[in-house]
Amino acid sequence: MEEAGTGTRTAARRQGRRMRAPATLEKQRDRRPAGRLTRRRIEEDREEAVFREVVSFTPDPLPVRYYDKDTTRPISFYLSSLEELLAWRPDAEDGFNVALGPPECRQPPLSSRRPRTLMCHDMMGGYLDDKFIQGSATQTPYSFYHWQYIDIFVYFSHHTVTIPPVGWTNAAHRHGVCVLGTFITEWKDGERLCQAFLAGDEHSYRAVADQLVLIAQFFRFDGWLINIENSLSLAAVGNVPHFLQYLTSQLHQQVPGGLVLWYDSVVSSGQLKWQNELNEQNRVFFDACDGFFTNYNWREEHLERTLGQAGERRADVYVGVDVFARGNVVGGRFDTNKSLELIRKHGFSAALFAPGWVYECLEKGNFFQNQDKFWSLLERYLPTHSICSLPFVTSFCLGMGTRRVYYGQEEAVGPWYHPSAQEIQPLFGEHRLEGDGQGWVKTHCCLEDAWNGGSSLLIRGLIPPEVGNVAVRLFSLQVPVPPKIFVSLVYKLEGPSAVGVALELTTGDAGSCHVGGISVLSETSSRRSPRPLRVPPTKLAKWVGRCGQQLSGGWVQRCYEVTLRGCLLQDLFVNFSRPPGSQKEENFICRLGELQVVDANSLLTPLPQVQAVTVSHVRWQPFASEREGGPAGLRLSCTLHWAYLLPRVRCFRIHCCRGSEGGSPSSGPSQPGRPRLLGLAFVNRYRIVGLAVAAAEPGQDGRVEFLVEPVPKEGFLVPQAEWGKAAILYSMPRT
Repeated sequence: MEEAGTGTRTAARRQGRRMRAPATLEKQRDRRPAGRLTRRRIEEDREEAVFREVVSFTPDPLPVRYYDKDTTRPISFYLSSLEELLAWRPDAEDGFNVALGPPECRQPPLSSRRPRTLMCHDMMGGYLDDKFIQGSATQTPYSFYHWQYIDIFVYFSHHTVTIPPVGWTNAAHRHGVCVLGTFITEWKDGERLCQAFLAGDEHSYRAVADQLVLIAQFFRFDGWLINIENSLSLAAVGNVPHFLQYLTSQLHQQVPGGLVLWYDSVVSSGQLKWQNELNEQNRVFFDACDGFFTNYNWREEHLERTLGQAGERRADVYVGVDVFARGNVVGGRFDTNKSLELIRKHGFSAALFAPGWVYECLEKGNFFQNQDKFWSLLERYLPTHSICSLPFVTSFCLGMGTRRVYYGQEEAVGPWYHPSAQEIQPLFGEHRLEGDGQGWVKTHCCLEDAWNGGSSLLIRGLIPPEVGNVAVRLFSLQVPVPPKIFVSLVYKLEGPSAVGVALELTTGDAGSCHVGGISVLSETSSRRSPRPLRVPPTKLAKWVGRCGQQLSGGWVQRCYEVTLRGCLLQDLFVNFSRPPGSQKEENFICRLGELQVVDANSLLTPLPQVQAVTVSHVRWQPFASEREGGPAGLRLSCTLHWAYLLPRVRCFRIHCCRGSEGGSPSSGPSQPGRPRLLGLAFVNRYRIVGLAVAAAEPGQDGRVEFLVEPVPKEGFLVPQAEWGKAAILYSMPRT
């Protein structure tokens, strides 16, 4: 806020049901950079916090590391030098970059000995549109959605310390995928940097390792790829194994499931000499950390020699594949399957470098088709992992779109890109009936329509005359389910098709599995079809009152209540069956808008309220109406903060209401207009940027209200009474 004399504010903060008398605070400076507070009077109010501002066009500057200098939008960042790394300390401004939480539970765990798949994302230097933490209006962004094939995601750039943009971490963790940043040194500058921290005593390299651990722990990603691509002195290279051992041990202590991987570059003599294999010249580095990422110019004989070196740790060798096919490599591009065939033949893990090739080098208008083609060619070599926790909820949103939709209602039109908003993605591909049948089902991303977010899942298929139905497996799960689960499917069929749509699931025996409310498809199969509910269960009616109804936009919701005892929920299918009496070939197009699997009892647990909403970092700018002769206005930028338990939410939706002028704390809040969505937050803060508001009339106050709506993990609407609220009353300075 502005200095006393140019701006003051009155704050009324909710403290449950407790009321306090007004108090006066002396002018003070917040400990956070560029977050100055002014003289203010605090009053208590059960409904909202109210802040008073006198408009000023001389704002405090915001630190450019954390905010875009032109717009003040929060951004993800990197560190460019050893000095920056050693000087970094957690700061309040870093809070925008903190991920929601650790990776979701998965099976098999990353620690299993099964060969893994690593994706190393290297695209045009990094920190492009993905750096904007709250999203951007990008027209044709890169989006990755084949997460069920991936075990580890590395964000790669040529900055010394690459901290993964938080949107990638949130998307990966939602799918149970581990995320690594990159510590890289290169060229002569890299030699000098390494000499500075590796050639001395243990205190120097331990200080660097401690900082890397602290950064991963604070931002909630999972570890580091160490990539030293410059020659090292004998003193420096002698300390590299000790540095790796210390970094790995400390990371394991502070970050559960943390990983440190070493890239095949320097050898034990200190020379920069890529080996394209694990051998006696680089084995010392492999022995000191969690895994080894080979260079890309290998042949099968390199893999055979590596097998002898790796022993029981063959899954910890990640054989590098440059998807751009640069140099003397096997496969790459749409022949990457040739690389994977050899890697899996010898039981190694695979490291796919820069699969964004399909976006960078091919026609962007065909991006989804090309990406689906690339991963479908690899599918047979990519074992999937399973999510193993509830609630399991997805709207199939890619974290992008051409408009925003909320439960079938269009909220905004225009392109948007927000990686943190990506929901759990299914298994993509084409599935054909066994035998001579011509039946098939194929899944696609679809930006043309959505139930919630920016996209839905498009399923096309054909039911041949000789069979009654076809089905597609969407998700692989390993969930020990509670006694009663609530399941919901939102879908719609395109065109006049009368094809039947049904949800199916498979159960595994976790002792003696007893199932209620489910039809058995066959006596020999664990695949079952729940019976849809015509009306929602009485206790759950306020959450799921639309069961069996036709919804807006032609969507239909099917609800199921299933009783399970001693069972594992394993797979989710959608089955398409021919209409009764039909004998002909049936084509169908179906869109899935949402799928929920929730512990029914969890829906009865009260949700906490959003509390303690505050405002900081206010910036005003003059704004002329686009209409000729229109009234002059203002642009408001500010940061909202609030208190809420993050493990309970998928995200927060931030709204504004621009109320009538003249409201004041004494006269009560003005009548708010209809709330308008500003954006999504995945931490307890949100930066509002360039909001157009009317200039206050002389002697009167303008008013703008902000609402913070929690979106619970179960995916249901929270009544507006439970939202957080804050308002700014603003006046123009006296002339």
